[in-house]
Amino acid sequence: MASELLKVSHTAGVTNSESVLLNGVNGHTYTILSILICETGGAAETFDLYIDDGGGGTDYEIYSDQALAANATFEHTTKFVIEDEDHLCAATASSANVDIIVSYLDQTR
Repeated sequence: MASELLKVSHTAGVTNSESVLLNGVNGHTYTILSILICETGGAAETFDLYIDDGGGGTDYEIYSDQALAANATFEHTTKFVIEDEDHLCAATASSANVDIIVSYLDQTR
């Protein structure tokens, strides 16, 4: 049975290794509504936000080396879609302390 649910993903402590923000599941379509990225460590950072196609290691950058000021929040409000086993991922350029909140619509087929 098909469904549509509004959901949220909270990821604390994103650093310079890949963090999977949304781990896609077969049979689902995810409409990303907004992404909030907050630097909490008091140091300016850069971050990458990308889609890992099918979880297979081929990355498609949404933001690459995007600046994030110390104690600042970056807001992405342009909607986009990922499907099935795609992963929405983030990483910082160096050791950091960044929190990320993703609001999305999860639709099953």
